[in-house]
Amino acid sequence: MIATHPYQALSAPLNTPEHAAAFEQAVHVILPDGRMLRAGRAVLHALSVVGYGGLVWPLRFPPMIWFVELGYGIVARNRRFFSRFLFREE
Repeated sequence: MIATHPYQALSAPLNTPEHAAAFEQAVHVILPDGRMLRAGRAVLHALSVVGYGGLVWPLRFPPMIWFVELGYGIVARNRRFFSRFLFREE
């Protein structure tokens, strides 16, 4: 099961100014073992959990992960621009 929480509602030790600044910049996934994935790696992990594991598995390794991270950064910095085309109301 996947639990989602806004970063403002997290408890210690994750509720620190350093973590808050990082959480504002990118999507994060905290794994059960405590490891934290961010940005493109977090998105790939989420996609694998919901059933696209075979499709995203090759993207986890260099040089493909570099392109995933680059693409994530471009989309994240231009969310408003991309939302005009990707999330249109019908």
